[in-house]
Amino acid sequence: MADRPYYISSDLNRTIDPNGQGLPTISEGLNSVRTYSFECHFELPNGVREGGGDPFLTLAAKQVSETGITVEDIEVHRVNDRVFYPGKPTPEELTVTFDNLYQKKVSNTLWNWFQSIYNPMTGELLENVSTSLGTEPRGDFKARELKIYHLDPHGKPLMTTKLFGVYPKSWKTAEFNYANNDFHTVQMAFRYDFIDHGTSQANRAL
Repeated sequence: MADRPYYISSDLNRTIDPNGQGLPTISEGLNSVRTYSFECHFELPNGVREGGGDPFLTLAAKQVSETGITVEDIEVHRVNDRVFYPGKPTPEELTVTFDNLYQKKVSNTLWNWFQSIYNPMTGELLENVSTSLGTEPRGDFKARELKIYHLDPHGKPLMTTKLFGVYPKSWKTAEFNYANNDFHTVQMAFRYDFIDHGTSQANRAL
């Protein structure tokens, strides 16, 4: 396989159109999504939603950790050789930090969701899920999906990372400190079953 042109010696990256019709590739062709250009949308499970709003807490999510999935190795020994095959996938844990807003009652809403997983006041697990045969379930403990939209410079969705079967694993508030000058936050760690990533519908033609 032949090597592609090296960056420094390639005229394609730096050449300016002599007619003044374009910029070097590095000026616009290598532009990137900004780390702050995102929105996080939830679809809460039944029994946890407040006021029927869906999605909720879109702009309250101020920070989202790395998202991803890793395929574990299967190590196989053959005489003097050691080779590897792909095994079971492991979705990586997701952490989202929310501004503790007055209006949306973020802290209470998120606590209600966590409490539906484990209620420390009663010791119940999955209180919204019925275990009796023939009984209508009251709800589900997992959110159907969580969407992280990667926004372009115009604020429109460029790419979307979707997490399916999401439930909260931990809930904690940030410290209170008189010396700080920041919004108070609530941090939650989430587990999920499946992940998908791709171009958003509005940008399919790009």
